[in-house]
Order: sequence, then structure tokens, then C-alpha cells
Amino acid sequence: MSAVKRVVSVSLGTSKRDKSHETEILGQRFLIERRGTDGDRAKFKSLMDELDGKVAALGVGGADIWIATSKKRYAFKEIVGLVSGVKSTPVVDGSGLKHTLERETIHRLQRDGTVDFKQERALLVSAVDRFGMAQALDELCPDVIYGDFLFGLGLPFPIRSYKTVEGFASLIAPIITKLPIQWFYPTGAKQEERKPSFPKIWADRTFLCGDWHYIRRYAPNDLTGKTVLTQTVRSNDIDWLRSAGLKRLITTTPEMGGETFATNVMEGVIVALVGKNPSEMTADDYLGVLKELDWAPSVTEFG
Repeated sequence: MSAVKRVVSVSLGTSKRDKSHETEILGQRFLIERRGTDGDRAKFKSLMDELDGKVAALGVGGADIWIATSKKRYAFKEIVGLVSGVKSTPVVDGSGLKHTLERETIHRLQRDGTVDFKQERALLVSAVDRFGMAQALDELCPDVIYGDFLFGLGLPFPIRSYKTVEGFASLIAPIITKLPIQWFYPTGAKQEERKPSFPKIWADRTFLCGDWHYIRRYAPNDLTGKTVLTQTVRSNDIDWLRSAGLKRLITTTPEMGGETFATNVMEGVIVALVGKNPSEMTADDYLGVLKELDWAPSVTEFG
């Protein structure tokens, strides 16, 4: 058997969610780690630089390098600077999987009859962060609210058209990607804080989807009868969702070796398996590995 490949997610999020797991994936042994830096930028950059050349892939957690629409993608200047010292190890932020796996998740749920999006009133908490999911919802669901202004900027303007998202993104994204990411996304200890916002929006929606930290931070305490679609969640998150009355939880991240990991970690694993530079990866590369893994969305019914 080949040597163990190490994939490390360095996160601007809390260190309380750290974990390490060794597993076998498609015949290859992996040591997968998540290392939070509690919002400390200097520590994040130092850890990235220290691991360069020593691991098979590095993931950016608790932040995005890229946000995107169907027309263009935009890089956060701050995050690009923090990973600029990494010269030899592939660096990923999960955007490759967000473009492929999450798009396919929406279509698969519709095909399988798990969700009939024509009957749902969806809330996607951030479209520029989940662009594959956003584009699939635009195709299949006639009633979607995109929460980019609501939760990214704290402005009371629900967006009801993906074309509107793209229009505003072309104007605003070049500006906000030059600003500190914590202005738009919870990092460090803020990831543990609850700050329910815009309760009437949540109350009217039946299908809640997108980034888990946004959902956990801004959702109300009452989620009775609703479905949540997001990336990996931990056991305490599931306990909270159950106590809030959630009907159903669907997670996109594949289970590997009995564990689920964040999108950036899974992208790191796939890049390490395929052996390509992230910039050379295609949708077929990602979907091919997911097919080999016999991936399917994980559905948990709460009642």
C-alpha cells in the first residue's frame, strides 16, 4: 500500500471543532486533520507556511478564497495574502466541490424524489458562496430567496432572482473582496455565537440551504417542519436542529471512513487522489471520484 497522504484544513474558525482522523479512501490511506486558529490571521499564515511541502493538500477553512457567479469569480485579497507563502502544496477552499457536488446534490434530490423543489419555498443563505447550488435552485425551484444581502451584509433586502444576484455581484464583489472577510462571515469565536435575524424570512421558508455557519448563526429557534441542506455538521449541531423541531437534515459531504469533513477538506482529498493542480481540475474529475465513492446525499429524518 502507498504511503499515507496527509490533508490538513487550516481554519480561521474556532479550534474547538478540531479533529484528526486516519482512514482509507479508494485504496489510499489518508490522515485528515482540521486545525482552527480562532481567527488569528498571523497563526493561520504561519501554519500554512509551515505545512507547505509537507502535506498532500491544504484546505482553507472558515473562509473562502473565491466567491462566484456563473459569469465570474472573485478572490478575497486578504485570504490570497494569507496563503501566498504556500509554494508547492495544492491549496483548496472547497469551491471546486461547491461548483460540482452541490449542484449535483440539488439535481439528484429532485431526480430521486427526495425533494420536489417545485413545491418548496427555498432560502439559500448565500448564493455567491454556494454558486453551484444557487444555479441548480434557479433551474428547479420557482420560489427562492437568496440571502446575500440579508446575512452577508445585514441589509433587509431579500433577493428573489438569481439574475439579480449576478447583477449585484458584478458591482459589489470587486469591492467587498478587498475588505476583511470577518465583516461578512463569522470567524473565530463568532462561529459559536447565535444571532437570529430576519425571523419573518425564515418562518416563510420550507427549505433552508447553504453554509452551515450562516444557518446556525442566523436561524431562529423554531424550525418546525423545515428541511436543512448543508455541508457536514457535528453531533451538537444535530442536537440543536432536533430541539428546534427540524423535520429533515440533508448533508452533501461524502462520508469517508465513517467520518464527514468540511467541503475544503474533501476537495483536498479528491485533489490528492487525482494528482492534479487545483487549477487543472475539471467537473468530470470531481464527479468521477464521487462516483467511485458511491456518493449520495445523507438524509436524516427527525420526524
